[in-house]
Amino acid sequence: MSTHHASNGIPMPIVSLNRSMLLTGIALGIILHQPLFTTALFLIVLPAVLWGQKASLIYMIGSRLFRKQNQTANTESPILMRFNNSIAVIMLGMAQLAFLFNATTAGWVLSSIVAVAAFVALCGFCFGCFLYFQFNLQRYRLFGSKNNSGANTLQIEH
Repeated sequence: MSTHHASNGIPMPIVSLNRSMLLTGIALGIILHQPLFTTALFLIVLPAVLWGQKASLIYMIGSRLFRKQNQTANTESPILMRFNNSIAVIMLGMAQLAFLFNATTAGWVLSSIVAVAAFVALCGFCFGCFLYFQFNLQRYRLFGSKNNSGANTLQIEH
């Protein structure tokens, strides 16, 4: 996981809140056998993916809850956070379809993948960040990128 301190990044307390909320919500859904928890998470995270942090309920809550810590906290790239949330939305969206079509085991497996990724990220390894890096690396290998001097460069947002 790559973090840095920048004024335009998302403070890590908010990133951790996002991960904790995904993990807790899915765990409660599994324990209570209630797919509506995953539906709620899908609906909470979807606006952040579509319209960015300004539309994120978690960002709004975290900005208020952790106001003091956020001022000096390391940050995560908004691009990386949106990528990670996109993966969660896709997986939770597929889980919603599985639940809708009475494939509950598939729904819980898809939801559990998001919960495991959130747990692992809280422990220090961001799997979504790894996927983002690999995606950009493979894109560079296939298409390359030219900077102003004409030399091939690899530019990855951290």
